[in-house]
Amino acid sequence: MSDAMLRFLVDDRERRLRPVVAVGPYVLLAILTVFTTVSRYRAGRPVGVDLVLCVLIAGWIMWMVTLHPAWRDRHRLMAVFVAVLVAIMAVLVVRDPWFGFYAPVGYVYAFRLLPWPGELLGVAAVAVVAGTAQSDGVRLRTPAGLVEYLAIIAINVAPTCGLAWLLQRGAQYGLQREQMLEALREANRRLEATMAENAGLHEQLLIQAREAGVQDERRRMAQEIHDTLAQGLTGIITQLHAAEQAGRDPTAWQRHLTAATALARESLSEARRSVHALRPEPLQTAQLGEAIAEVARRWSARHGIAVQTTTTGTVRPLPPPAEVALLRVAQEGLTNVARHADATRVGVTLSYLEHEVALDVRDDGKGFDPSRPADGFGLVAMRQRVAGLAGSLLVESEPGAGTGISARVPAGRTEGCG
Repeated sequence: MSDAMLRFLVDDRERRLRPVVAVGPYVLLAILTVFTTVSRYRAGRPVGVDLVLCVLIAGWIMWMVTLHPAWRDRHRLMAVFVAVLVAIMAVLVVRDPWFGFYAPVGYVYAFRLLPWPGELLGVAAVAVVAGTAQSDGVRLRTPAGLVEYLAIIAINVAPTCGLAWLLQRGAQYGLQREQMLEALREANRRLEATMAENAGLHEQLLIQAREAGVQDERRRMAQEIHDTLAQGLTGIITQLHAAEQAGRDPTAWQRHLTAATALARESLSEARRSVHALRPEPLQTAQLGEAIAEVARRWSARHGIAVQTTTTGTVRPLPPPAEVALLRVAQEGLTNVARHADATRVGVTLSYLEHEVALDVRDDGKGFDPSRPADGFGLVAMRQRVAGLAGSLLVESEPGAGTGISARVPAGRTEGCG
């Protein structure tokens, strides 16, 4: 049975019993009054005091309960009401034991109007009055009679007080259960609010993740465009400019034109690979050291500058993002030498160390001041690639003393973009 159904049944029972509780005390009192008056009249005993006491009880109940129902929440006032009622009942019982049948009214008011533990005292007092009525005829002046009277009192007090205790425990249990249910409902409300908030945060995270993905893809495309199209176009412009400078030398003119054409084909192929996020062509069929050596050989043939490539340490496979990053650093470093260094010799060294792999590109060119901001996207792109692999990039140079670029990336499994 659900809590809502249980509360409905309890409230419905309270509504049905309310007229009985409101009218019952007067009806029972009237019956006892008539019966007592008739019996005392037949016995030739006076009934005036009994009638006064009955009227007093009726007036007391009417004034304290019927006419002022709001007073039921004033516990001290209700304690006075029950005490006076029990006292009048006790006088009536002493005068006529038949008024012991009015004890149920006393129990009802004690249970309904008195808070715990006053409820227990009120119920015990009513039980004593009921026991006194039941012990009519017992000779209290004898020890046996006194024991019998106390036994009757105990028989009345024990079960009624036990019932009061059980009802109190049940009320406490019901209150605790209601509190736990309310706490559970509050926890459910908070959980629903938290889930709604988490759903909102999840949506925000998805949006941020999409935005971050877009930014990463833009950064990757910018790097790839720089490493392919920009470098290729720079080389083509350099070769065409050299062909223009060759003048009437057909051999030199043809050599520069052929180099420009080859650069255009290579740049187109690398651009297509970049769009499809494929590995650079030199790494498709060769190890990293061999790919860097091939890139250096082509660059040397185009620009007429001697390049010495060296590989040291124990060669071992690297994560693809690390190989791509080091190859791009080598390409960018050689491109910078061709554009800015006026060098005659270049050295490219690939070093397999214990926990990392290093790539060094050094030239004997005119150098520059590293403290001044670098022009272009080249160094920025190299730093971003290496930083994305938890590596480092160091640039050493000074005017007239050449330039050295050193990139280091972890040799283990590394997450990053290529």
